[in-house]
Parts: sequence; C-alpha cells; structure tokens
Amino acid sequence: MTEPLDAVDIAIVGAGPVGMTLALALAGGPFRVLLIDSRQRGAWASDPRALALSYGTRQLLESLGAWNVNAGTAIETIHVSQRGGFGRTFIDAADYGIPALGYVLRYRDLAASLDASIEASQRLNDHEVIAIRLGSEAAEITLKGGGGDTRRISARLVVHAEGIPANDAGIRVFDYCQRAVVAEVRPRAAHARQAWERFTPDGPLALLPLGQDYALVFCVPPAQASRLLQLDEEHFLAALRTSFGGRVDFVSSGPRASFPLALRVRQQLSTLRQVWIGNAAQSLHPVSGQGFNLGLRDAWELAEMLRTRASRDAGQRAILAAYARRRRIDRSGSMAFTDGLVRVFSNDLAPLRAARGLSLLALDLLPPLRHFVARRMIWGARAWP
Repeated sequence: MTEPLDAVDIAIVGAGPVGMTLALALAGGPFRVLLIDSRQRGAWASDPRALALSYGTRQLLESLGAWNVNAGTAIETIHVSQRGGFGRTFIDAADYGIPALGYVLRYRDLAASLDASIEASQRLNDHEVIAIRLGSEAAEITLKGGGGDTRRISARLVVHAEGIPANDAGIRVFDYCQRAVVAEVRPRAAHARQAWERFTPDGPLALLPLGQDYALVFCVPPAQASRLLQLDEEHFLAALRTSFGGRVDFVSSGPRASFPLALRVRQQLSTLRQVWIGNAAQSLHPVSGQGFNLGLRDAWELAEMLRTRASRDAGQRAILAAYARRRRIDRSGSMAFTDGLVRVFSNDLAPLRAARGLSLLALDLLPPLRHFVARRMIWGARAWP
C-alpha cells in the first residue's frame, strides 16, 4: 500500500551524528525538516566505537546544546613520533588557551546527546530509500517501511548523510591496502590524558585516552590484520608492544575488530535537488582523526548556508553550488593532510625515514609551524587566515 505524498523542505537521509547535527542546526528555522533512517530509533545504543572529536567540534556541538561534558575523555597532549627513526613532536592544549585538543567518546554517547534534542515530528525511522526521482521543483523520495508499506515524500532538497559512499562513477577511490585494527587496551600506568600517534613502517598506530583505557587504532596490511585478530590476548599485547615501543606498556585488551581503509571521495558534492555531506561525501584514512570532524563541519556549513541564503526553496542550484565551493578548501585540505601523512610515513625507506625525522624535529623546534598544524587539526580551514 502506498500512502499519499507528503511534502517537506529538506529530507535528510541518514540519522547518524552528521545527519542529526544538520537537523539540529536547522531547527527553529523556516524549513520543514525530516530525518529519514533505515534503522529503528536508538539502533546506535549498542555501538561500541570510539570517536575522536576536536575541540572545534566540541564548540560546534555546544552551540547546538548537544555536548555531553561527562561522556568524553579529554586529550590534553599529543605525542607524535616514528618507530625506528629520530624526531618527535609534542602538542599541548595549553599553548592554545583551550582545555583540550580534543575528546574521545563513544559513538553511542554522541548519538544519544544529539538524538535527545530532535523533535519526534522530525523523524522517520525504519524506512529505507528505494528510489529518488528528481524534478525541477522538488525530488520525490520513495520509501519502504519495515512492515512492507511504501511511502512517498516530496522534498525541495535531499541531503545524503547515510554513510560511506558506494562505488559509482562519481566516486574516486584510492585503496591504502591497509586495515585498521581497533580495540580498547588497558595501560599499566595512567594515560594522563595524553594521546600517542606513532608512525610505523606498516602504518600509523594511535592510542587515544578513553576512560581508564586507550582506544587503539592500528593500521596494518590486510594479512597482518588477520594475524592480529587471531592472536590470543597475551600474544596480541606482545605484538602491540613490539610495534609501539617501550614508552607505554599494556596489561589487557578488549575485543578486536578491523575494517578496510581507503580514500573515497565524491567528486561532485551537489546536483539537482541533492547534496552530500559527511562520509557520504568523503571517507578519509583515520590518521590524525580528521574525517569525522570534517563531516560535522559539512553539516554546520550547509545549515549556515541554508539559513542565510535560502528563502523558501532550500534546493536552489545556486545555493548548493555555493556550498560546494565554500567547502572546497576545508575538504581538500583535510584529504591532502591525511593522505600525505599515510603516503610519507607508511614505509621504511631510509631517505624518507630521515626526512620524516627532520620534519618532526622542525615541528617541535619551530612553534609557528607546529601551531599551524595543530590549529588545522583543531578547527579545520577556519584556523587559516
């Protein structure tokens, strides 16, 4: 059975943190907004993933009333180094007059904070998008509910925030030939709210403070990832000590998982009546924790563009094109930064190892250069003059 055609101004497809952030940023404005998700409400409640949010992202979420100060663990300092080579860089929040460089919290805690502020009338859960028909005045979205019912929505603008982009002609993909092994590990000594970014020949290894533990992100070739997943706890911790070095010791670890790493970029952010944000627009390597923060900035910038430039029609082509241009610097800068780190640091060539050491040493000895990099990580392109 197909229900009558409902009309909204903006349909946001995907009710993850990026989609919910956009819905909250548009709340109270002139647009009728509908948040559509294929999952049941609260499906994220059992999601154990850890997220690294920059201090700039905290400021964004605070402005929306969606920051849970008790949910995250502060990152006050970051130690950056390479295994088997000289040079290191130390970044301290105190140098920027802020309480933390960033925060580590669970996906479910962030989702709960955002979800609590969204009106029931703005939600449509348990409905999957099965077709979108684009027209000059509006897009018609056909949805299939969990009970088999079919529903149609007319929207002036369709915002895609549903996750990692699929393979199609508009997506450029670079496979890093790495997998991220993730787990929570307990350090022998308290972490003192310090994060570690350790570059190894196999790939970056990050330790992010989370409660009393570290959230581990260990990027390695696929075959090595398979071996790490199969090891028992004792041998896994031994392998971690070997890769990380002696600066931190570990006493236990939780369950492990892994996922493939690739740079996936949608080359055109907007088309007729459609725009893509967050992972639907670009999926980055997790090194330096830039991707998720970039996605939340996408949502904020799009909301600001719609609030200030759109009148009655949120899907005006000129506005969507202006949004794409406005995101170009932040987006390309984040992609170039993360991609460059992976390419330069994920190898064991002696000349590059020496060049990396000199670069890390220069960052440590030249505060203006270090501050430029740190501000870029904290605030994105907003930190640039």
